[in-house]
Amino acid sequence: MLLAEPLTRLQPLLIGSVRVDPPLALAPMAGQTNYALRTLCREWGDCGLVCTELISSAALQHKGTREKSLQRFDWRESESPFAVQLFGSDPAVMAEAARIVVDHGADIVDINMGCWVPKVAKKGGGAALLRDLHSATAVVQAVVHAVEVPVTVKVRSGWSSGQPTAVAFARAAEQLGVQAVAVHARFADQGFTGRADWDVIRQVKEAVQRIPVFGNGDVFTASDARRMLTETGCDGVMIGRGALGRPWIFQQIAHELRTGESLLPPSLNERARIALRQAALTLETTPLAPHVAIRELRGQLVNYVADWPDAQLRERVVRAESWADLEAALGPFL
Repeated sequence: MLLAEPLTRLQPLLIGSVRVDPPLALAPMAGQTNYALRTLCREWGDCGLVCTELISSAALQHKGTREKSLQRFDWRESESPFAVQLFGSDPAVMAEAARIVVDHGADIVDINMGCWVPKVAKKGGGAALLRDLHSATAVVQAVVHAVEVPVTVKVRSGWSSGQPTAVAFARAAEQLGVQAVAVHARFADQGFTGRADWDVIRQVKEAVQRIPVFGNGDVFTASDARRMLTETGCDGVMIGRGALGRPWIFQQIAHELRTGESLLPPSLNERARIALRQAALTLETTPLAPHVAIRELRGQLVNYVADWPDAQLRERVVRAESWADLEAALGPFL
């Protein structure tokens, strides 16, 4: 179906020397953006950049926690370009963590200033850094000076509703050498509630002079991505929750922006196959026990069948404890 004239703005961009083509990125999400999901997004095409789930910089410093943290180093050379996201509030610790992940092959180091969950924010990391721009810029400066690869930052609009700090921070970060900024257009105290106010993305784009800006928040369809690009002038779109159970979303967005035509999602049978492939890839690569990995994965897999008329199928996926349970639930639809 022809929707509109194709946009010509889906152009490759550079993050430092790293080429991102197309400028559609998978957002880092704790417990979600592991090798399996990243692989599926790449296989479906048009996902220009992937990122690991966030990694604690402090945990990398201590022998007792380093091994567990290193288990999150699940990337492969075939995923390039990819970013590794770090969180923390101590500049020296963040700098050392950045050196570690670069030594392990990271193309880009991304600093998390968007996570609002208490276990991260209460230690001064994540979005809590946006409460104090002096501390935030100190972290940025330390990381930029520590590594040769590009450094990027993912931020929220600010810490508290009505008190935006993303614009001032982005301007300062650019001066310190940050090579790109991604803006989730909600305040930290909103979590994922309410609607994302994309105007802050526009303001950040207008505030910086040279670096690309990714917009993030409430992009679930190709038309959402088109509207974000049009309304904010951002250079790229970063997608998080919209890719869970829909790794083909990048292909849909790119196709519509290039051609003006919508691309139908996979059939129900194909979705069952993709869900099982994600489960298989997870079990092949996770350091977790199989039953723990399946339990963590259920929240993603149910998205594949969320709009199916068979409520019992959704229930079986939600209650799955093993590969056999998933195969019994989804196998008949292959």
